Amino acid sequence: MTLLAIENLSKSFGGVHAIAQLDLQVREGAVNSIIGPNGAGKTSLINLLSGVYAPDTGSIRLDGRELAGQPTFRFAHAGIGRTFQNLQVFFNMSALENVMTGRHLRQPCSLLASLLHTPAQQRAEAACRATARQLLQRVGLDAYEDAASDSMPYGALKRLEIARALAAEPRLLLLDEPAAGLNQTEAREIDGLIKRLAQAGTTVILVEHNMRLVMEVSDHVFVLDHGRKLAEGTPQEVSANPQVIEAYLGTPDDAAAPAPESAHA
Repeated sequence: MTLLAIENLSKSFGGVHAIAQLDLQVREGAVNSIIGPNGAGKTSLINLLSGVYAPDTGSIRLDGRELAGQPTFRFAHAGIGRTFQNLQVFFNMSALENVMTGRHLRQPCSLLASLLHTPAQQRAEAACRATARQLLQRVGLDAYEDAASDSMPYGALKRLEIARALAAEPRLLLLDEPAAGLNQTEAREIDGLIKRLAQAGTTVILVEHNMRLVMEVSDHVFVLDHGRKLAEGTPQEVSANPQVIEAYLGTPDDAAAPAPESAHA
């Protein structure tokens, strides 16, 4: 079943076409990776799919609901969560408090109830805290529950950001280079986490330069070239595609090797 349908999607910045007449269909419950070199439009696409950018033309439909051009909170309420290429955590909060901030979208409480600290508000806060604890355990960070975020290792912070995104119960989770800057052990932890999320039914769109991770976790891979779709298919099909090998992966022997990490997409 198609969860996300993108049709004729375009976005330009000045004379530069970041995304150009792009058509994609994302299956529910699958890990869908987007690869390509710097400038291919990967992060621009993630920004369009989360409402950070409004498209110039085209359609973004989540389970049939049109979202193109709507504000970011509409995307979040519709069920799209995301992480960022550069860490976006609250360093003045504990790990638990960071995850709780993501949960408030699904546990709204009125301003008056919060100010009066009503029993209903107290119950909602307790439920929020309990769910945040469960999510920390789910991503392997239960030992960091009360830790200040600014004292946590970088790899743990990457998983913390995923836990916060999961707190809003997204149907579609956008992961923008979750393995960037991680060592091999930390990248393996992200690898295992993505697999568990997919097995639990969360649909994932992954933007990543680490080709080992992409090939191991992906059900489907889209290849972008200057904002256009160059190819798509299973990891095996994409890694054997002559156009993809020539443009992005080098020789066939290099296709399964990790690509250089970069902070730009």
